[in-house]
This record gives sequence, C-alpha cells and structure tokens, in this order.
Amino acid sequence: MSLDDPVVITCSISGAIANREQCPAIPYTPEEYAAEARRIVDEGGTMIHIHARKPDGTPSYEVEDFQAISDAIRAEVRDAVIVNFSTGTIGVPVAKRIEYLRACRPEVAALNMGSMNYAKYSSSRKAFVFKMVFANPFEEIIELLEAMNELGIKPEHECFDIGHVGSLAPLIDMGVLTPPLHVDCVMGVLGGIPPTAQNLAAMVANIPSTASGEGASSHWGVIGISREQWMLVGAALSLGGSIRVGLEDNLYLPDGRMARSNGELIAKARGMVEDMGRRPAAVEEARRLLNVAPRPAQQVSGQVAPQVAGEAAGQVAPQVAGEAAGQVAPQVAREAAR
Repeated sequence: MSLDDPVVITCSISGAIANREQCPAIPYTPEEYAAEARRIVDEGGTMIHIHARKPDGTPSYEVEDFQAISDAIRAEVRDAVIVNFSTGTIGVPVAKRIEYLRACRPEVAALNMGSMNYAKYSSSRKAFVFKMVFANPFEEIIELLEAMNELGIKPEHECFDIGHVGSLAPLIDMGVLTPPLHVDCVMGVLGGIPPTAQNLAAMVANIPSTASGEGASSHWGVIGISREQWMLVGAALSLGGSIRVGLEDNLYLPDGRMARSNGELIAKARGMVEDMGRRPAAVEEARRLLNVAPRPAQQVSGQVAPQVAGEAAGQVAPQVAGEAAGQVAPQVAREAAR
C-alpha cells in the first residue's frame, strides 16, 4: 500500500458494550442500523462492521438478529457498502458464530488473531476498572478461518499486538490463509500494543507480503480505541493505510464533543483523509483493495434484491470496543465510562 492508494473508511456502527446511557446515537433496532448506514454512506464510509443487538439493545449472536440488521442495511443502501460481521466474543461457542456467518454470508468477517489480557485501568483509582482474558487459541482461529474459506467470506485479521501479526505466517504456510490479506491493527486496548505511531509502523512492517515485498500487497488499516483514535487515524493516513471509526470504538469527536451519529465520525474521518492529500475509496475500489468479490444478488427478507452498482474521540470511550466485549455485563460498561 502507498499514499497513492485510496482510503477504505470503515465504520464500527454499534459495538456490543456501550448503550444509550453513554451515547444516545447507538443503534438498537434494524431500522436504526439502516438509518445510521445511510448516514455512513452519505459521508463516505464504504464498509460497516456489525455487532448484532436485539431491539432492546442487548448484544445478540442469533442468526435472526444478524439477518434482520443486514437486510435492513441492504434495503436502505443496497450495495453501497461492504458488510462486515464480528465473530469475536467471550463465552460464545465457535459453532454458533459460524452459524450466523453461514446463514447471512457477509462479504467480510472479523477474525481476532490471538489471546490476550484485556483490561481498562484507572490511574485515579489505582485499580483496574475491568480485566479479563480474551481467549483466541489457534484451534478456534483455524476453525473460523476454514468456515470463512468455505463460505467465500474475506477474513479481516484484527491484531492487537505485534505477536498477533506474527501469527499470520504459519497460517499462510499451512495453506488455510491465502494472501493478499486484510489486516487491521487494533490499538488502545490495555493488554495489547501501546497506541503510538511508531508501534503502528512496526506492526505494518511485519504484515506478510507488506514486509517481504513479494506478491500482491496486503491491505491494512488502523482501529484506534478511545482517546488515541484520531492521532492513530492521522498516523495511518501518513503511512498509506486505511482507517476505521465509529461508535463502537470512540464516541467523541477530536474537540471533545460527543458524536450525534456515526455519520459525524465518518465525516470527520473523511475530512482528515482529504486534508492529508488522499481520497476516500469508492465501494468498488474498496472491494478491489480488500480482494472481496463483487456481491451477487442476495436474499433480503425472502426477496431477491437487485444488484445495484453502488459507488456511492478525544475522551475515554465507555465501551471495551474491538472484538472482546460480547459477554461483558452492562455495569462494566458503565464503570468504564467514568
């Protein structure tokens, strides 16, 4: 990747932890997800990362909730975005996660690349706000990867540390992972790599094919969590990478104001892209950059949807963010916001 490449702007639309007590803009119902998707597309976002919720806001791993949300988004914006499903959680069997991938067939699915401590620390309290072990053993990574290969779903490799980047090479050697890859460097979670521009550059330098210079270049981006997000967006743009923002990762704009929608966050990200002399990728460009096949006609609520050629924050975020948070109790999220 280079500074000449267009920038894929991804939106993490909801997450699984923060609720409307922390941010009124977080979508719960399929209709609300669809309205947010419209705002995202109108401001230049080309991929939407989805954690499913029930209409009362409860995190869900049920096929019907992923399907209802995906259908609502497709009905609103058609093929103007790439749909990306979360598979990361704590305490949900791999088979259940594969079940909703098989039923809904998103174009992309996130795949966490290693186990880690996952925590938030309060220096004022001299104590952890929460702490847990986020387990992603190779057995589960391979099982999810084999399912994605079978279903034609592009894996998004979420790497929280440089060792997670190193876990890609043996999977390529085994033949269960084929470059070019789509890698996101997740930074800002305690237990993962510290969120600095230097550390981002080190992670990128170790991505297979990016590091070797052989074969097709892997695509990479940054996922900045909480207060460091906007600095990391700037760093990724200066290094030639893509970016992700959204209400899962950070609720605030750089000036400290809470975002009123995902669209506001995407608009700010797009402005930073343009200010850096780069340009946002159109959706078909994003599909080419990510090596995602053009989307065939899909079943939407029992009807075949026509294929549409779509071209279409400062403060501490209260959610655990990333892919670890599926089963954390709501009171933990409230504690994290303080």
